[in-house]
Amino acid sequence: MKLLYLRLIFAILLVSPIAYAQTKNKPAAAPSKLARPKLVVGIVVDQMRYDYLYRYYDKYKEGGLKRLMNDGFNCRNNHYHYALTVTAAGHSAIYTGSLPAINGIIGNEWYDNATAKTVYCTDDNSVATVGSDNVTVGKMSPKNLLVSTVTDQLRIATNFRSKTVGVAIKDRASILPAGHAASGAYWFDSKTGNFVTSTFYMESLPTWVSDYNNKKMPAEYMRRGWNAALPLEQYTQSTKDDVVWEGTLSGAAKPVFPHELIGTASDAFGVMTTSPWGNTMTKEMAIAAIKGENMGKGADTDFLAVSFSSPDRIGHMFGPNSIEQEDNYLKLDADFADLLTFLDGWAGKGNYTVFLTADHGAMDVPAFWQDHKLPAGLMSATELTRTAVKALNEAYGEAEYISAVENYQIYFNKASLKEKKVSVADAYQVVREALLPMDGVADVFNLKNMSKAALTTYQLELYKNNVHAQRSGDLQIVVQPGWFAATYKTGTDHGTPYNYDTHVPFLLYGWGVNKGETLRRTSIADIAPTISALLHILPPSGNVGNPVEEALKK
Repeated sequence: MKLLYLRLIFAILLVSPIAYAQTKNKPAAAPSKLARPKLVVGIVVDQMRYDYLYRYYDKYKEGGLKRLMNDGFNCRNNHYHYALTVTAAGHSAIYTGSLPAINGIIGNEWYDNATAKTVYCTDDNSVATVGSDNVTVGKMSPKNLLVSTVTDQLRIATNFRSKTVGVAIKDRASILPAGHAASGAYWFDSKTGNFVTSTFYMESLPTWVSDYNNKKMPAEYMRRGWNAALPLEQYTQSTKDDVVWEGTLSGAAKPVFPHELIGTASDAFGVMTTSPWGNTMTKEMAIAAIKGENMGKGADTDFLAVSFSSPDRIGHMFGPNSIEQEDNYLKLDADFADLLTFLDGWAGKGNYTVFLTADHGAMDVPAFWQDHKLPAGLMSATELTRTAVKALNEAYGEAEYISAVENYQIYFNKASLKEKKVSVADAYQVVREALLPMDGVADVFNLKNMSKAALTTYQLELYKNNVHAQRSGDLQIVVQPGWFAATYKTGTDHGTPYNYDTHVPFLLYGWGVNKGETLRRTSIADIAPTISALLHILPPSGNVGNPVEEALKK
């Protein structure tokens, strides 16, 4: 009996640790519902170079960009993955995870050989303006975007219960991110001062948009003018207030503070968008959209795509080293702080996800570089075209050989070439020999035969990613670093494959996001699949990027 008792005790002691271990290691029950944030807010800043995060860092407030940088995840080596960095292509790449060769948005404009017309990226003559008597401003839709967006995929994944809304001053910055299946997209009519949409989305403006328009905030901001937030001597990251390479606002004699905002008969409020008030108005409209559509309050995740267009207009006018641009970013930072504070109260801190990036960077003003003995210069866009036309006429006789020049690409008139019995290859050689001696031209190559282009492997990939068979031109002009072609001599530009244009921020913050940073190279194409992974949805149809795994909580 005693022996039986000892055996029983031994068996219990042997089994108990196993049972304990099995109980301890038993996986937690899976949640009954898929966890997602209440709201995603995608922020795109037009013409925000990566260095702006740190250039003005000491003057930023704690609740804006510093909050996103220090409490979120910072991809510090984030670049565009194609050569021609412009607004429409940038917004499309961000939200599709794709590239121009696939999504079709190769620029803000391109030439269509079939119709012999220049096409604007969001042109759509089959729809009409909603919210303004300006009939042209609303003839817009995403029909030229050939793939889906992450906002589209969210709509599909929730059987179209999720609300997705785009807001921006620029039509292309609202329409392309919002996608094809958007609940709505709204952009600014600088003639009337109203936010508008098109019949692609709806037949009449929602009440909340009309209510915002009725406040007449653009007129109020015009009245206030643009005053510097700080004494001018405290703008230590900028050149002095009046330099020859700065442009002037309409009606102004000099590019100096304070700036009076004076409209014109045909563009009453456009000048206001070339000031920080454009950002403030965009922030207000974004908050109005969240409230008006009750975003983040339903059972499914909603998505607001908001783009801040004014930094681009200020950069083109005054340049990156201007007091105007420094003042703009300090005020934009305050607008971000306001937006984040609102989101804390509306959705609840930790219940929403934000990402911030830019559609492109910008080169410093070439004259500024030259003043400091740096290699840079400005080409005449008109002279480039004139030189190419002259060379072709001299080689083959008078004819209209060139149909258009867009995005540093030359589109040949195929009918004229055929009539003159000239091949594209032969015409290319003539143009190349004529343009190569020009200051600022690094090379010219044949887009129909890129294998023979004298480019590095890195450059070749960027240009290949830009070429769409039906929409791209025949020849590509490659500019030297530090150079760009323009019809003006003040302000800056973008649209090249160099770091000042390709290197832009990518910040993630909020629900599902780790705190940290990475210096490994990430791509703009990685943004959409990262958000898709966060939301557990399919990436967009043309996606070529990969999720930034280390940014997301497991």
